[in-house]
Amino acid sequence: MVKKLKAMAEGASTDSQLAAAIKESAHQIWLAGLGAFAKTQEEGRKVFEALVKEGSSIQKRTVKMTEDKLAEVTGRFAQVAGKMQKQANGTWDKLESVFEERVERALSRLGVPTRREIAQLTKRVEELTAEVAKLSGAKARKTRAARAKKATAASA
Repeated sequence: MVKKLKAMAEGASTDSQLAAAIKESAHQIWLAGLGAFAKTQEEGRKVFEALVKEGSSIQKRTVKMTEDKLAEVTGRFAQVAGKMQKQANGTWDKLESVFEERVERALSRLGVPTRREIAQLTKRVEELTAEVAKLSGAKARKTRAARAKKATAASA
């Protein structure tokens, strides 16, 4: 187009031909711009839709990766928490054992009987109570029998 205008300008006999050529050239440029705009709009829609599709795909992958990482971190946290809980339970058990031993020693120094000693004493008291009841029952029978004999001898 530029060559055509230069050729016309060099060999142009009239200014009107040059003006007409410039006008035609400007019109063609305008039409080319409109065509480019229309093409861009058409292609732009396609590009936009492709970008939306790709963005959706990336979002799905990102969400899946995030969920996977979250599950992994949660699993690790659960393991660590479990280990810490076991350690804490072991520590509490040990502390409880030490406390019980110290209390037992202190009570022993004060002369307070242990649970086992109290259980043995309770058992012995129950045995003695049963024995006393047996003996009391036999003595009461003998006393009644002796009174009955005396009453029979006195009435005869």
